[in-house]
Amino acid sequence: MSPNRREFLGTIAAAAVSSAFGQAPSSVSLWPGPVLDTHLHLRRDPDGNVVHMDGCGVTKAVILARDNSAADLRAMQAKHPGRLVWAAASDVSNPDVEAKLTQAVKDGALAFGEMKFHVAADAPAFQRVYALAADLNVPILIHFQEVQHFDGEGVFATGFKNFEAMLKKYPKTRFIGHADAFWANVDAKYANEAAYPTGPIRRGGVTDKLLGDYANLFGDLSANSGNNALSRDAAFTSDFLRRHQDKLVFGSDCSCADGKGSGVSQANNPPAARLAGKCVARETLTLLKKSTSPEIFRKLTWENGHRVYKIAGS
Repeated sequence: MSPNRREFLGTIAAAAVSSAFGQAPSSVSLWPGPVLDTHLHLRRDPDGNVVHMDGCGVTKAVILARDNSAADLRAMQAKHPGRLVWAAASDVSNPDVEAKLTQAVKDGALAFGEMKFHVAADAPAFQRVYALAADLNVPILIHFQEVQHFDGEGVFATGFKNFEAMLKKYPKTRFIGHADAFWANVDAKYANEAAYPTGPIRRGGVTDKLLGDYANLFGDLSANSGNNALSRDAAFTSDFLRRHQDKLVFGSDCSCADGKGSGVSQANNPPAARLAGKCVARETLTLLKKSTSPEIFRKLTWENGHRVYKIAGS
């Protein structure tokens, strides 16, 4: 089949999927097929989530919200049928975190996340949530960060270089890695010296190794951190995406207003100024399209997310 014919048929298929989810085919035509955004934070104006999705050509999204957000999500799902599912976050340091997250899953949450707290990744507080995720058969999305973006921010889920111990201890837990430390550690020489290191990537990094060695670890490609890692070294990126094509999921973690880069974007993260005024979803989807085959692109942006989050309709 010729590339032009393949692209044409892909566009027709994307339009059909888009129509089924209530989205205009014109927005999906930006990409070779339908797109699932697994990392879109609940906005103050819930309709803003769908505005962003439509603007950047996203068909469906996992909305990241607090554990008490079930009513808001039900209202959004009723208004935009088939386009939204959600994940719940709750502070791991609270003694009732297990009860809150269990109730959120009963209320429809498909995952725990984003778990972004000032607690070491192997702390007992985190470990009880890892065990709960296995018991409830839901994935857990963790924000790993070792370097502050600004004074007073603190760090989150520290100790990623030693996270292999958690992967071994909780083999039935589906972990999804995200953020600075997770993506900077694709480089074997990374030493927690910068939030977003630049330059060619030295092979053999912790993240690369763990993704290859552990079936229960997946990678969330969202935010400046994911985009930065994909942007550093084109040859490495193409090979990395090919080797881990079944272990990575697309997400945006974008705060722009319209899916096209307007409004406030990256404003609370000065080191991420490279993406200021841009839509992170568009930037990363463009990188993925350029760096992979259509078949791998579909895995990264649609199939893997449905499988990892156990979303029907892939």
